[in-house]
Amino acid sequence: WSQVVSEAERIVGYPASFMSLRCLLSDELSNIALQVRKLVGTRHPLLDTARGFVYDSRNNLQMRGLIVLLISKAAGPSTADLSFQHNMVSGIYSSQRSLAEITELIHTAFLVHRGIVNIGELKSCDGPLKDMQFGNKMAVLSGDFLLANACTSLAQLQNTKLAQLQVWLVSSLSLFHCQENCLTDDIGISTWKEQVFLSHSALLAKSCQAAMELAKHGAEIQDMAFQYGKHMSMSHKLHSDLQPFVKESSGDTTAFSLNSAPAVLHQEFLGREAWIKQIRELQEAIKAGKGVTSAIDLCRSHGNRALAALELFPASEARDTLANIVYAVTRFP
Repeated sequence: WSQVVSEAERIVGYPASFMSLRCLLSDELSNIALQVRKLVGTRHPLLDTARGFVYDSRNNLQMRGLIVLLISKAAGPSTADLSFQHNMVSGIYSSQRSLAEITELIHTAFLVHRGIVNIGELKSCDGPLKDMQFGNKMAVLSGDFLLANACTSLAQLQNTKLAQLQVWLVSSLSLFHCQENCLTDDIGISTWKEQVFLSHSALLAKSCQAAMELAKHGAEIQDMAFQYGKHMSMSHKLHSDLQPFVKESSGDTTAFSLNSAPAVLHQEFLGREAWIKQIRELQEAIKAGKGVTSAIDLCRSHGNRALAALELFPASEARDTLANIVYAVTRFP
């Protein structure tokens, strides 16, 4: 994965760490960072989110912006309008680079907002109640600040057809996000797909589509860009869900979500009542059941659909790297 990311950065001529650097170094966010320091010594998730901005061992934080840049370069300029090619650097329009930064900004806001904790479920070891309440306020305010910056930057692109992305941006505040380690209502894989699309894949899919609109490409290539973004992101989420179950170490006790794809698929095969009975032995049961193999198949299915969407794009290093990103998230031991 690290090799794929490095190759992508070389092709687009844009280090991933620059994506949201302008906003993260702003005076407003610097003041927020000073306030977040007050949470040191507590277990508020906003601290982990902040650490992730500085260091992320899985190289996931800037993936979305890189993909927007790669698919912009893979598509190239539209033959419908060659008059503004002078704005291109390394085969990418300046507006598309701005869109990549906006995409990262929206995702960062999502991560910050996701750090809000349920005050009613706190334990004494989590930290003083007033500090946790303060952390929630900071998560809301700083997330809103990032979203406001994203809205302003979208408006500055002066393209009315990007309104769909802005509508998604606003509606994302009311999306339902499952609790990571809580048993939810009986959901099937179709409901899981819908929730994952809304909370993870829609942003990348619509950003890829918007990048084609900015280059004045037609409806067909816009749809293929959307399909690549959607299915690549679905594969990426499935790959992440599968990690606790496919790691070679049998003694690995990595935490996993009860709403992850292997767990949901395992529940479908097993039945709800038997699923509840097995809850205490869940991880080993899923490893031995059909949920893992089915989730791997589903991951590869979305990966193949993402690859199929790339066939419309001309052969290039950028297209090859977009394919390599898919290969990286569909490969399992």
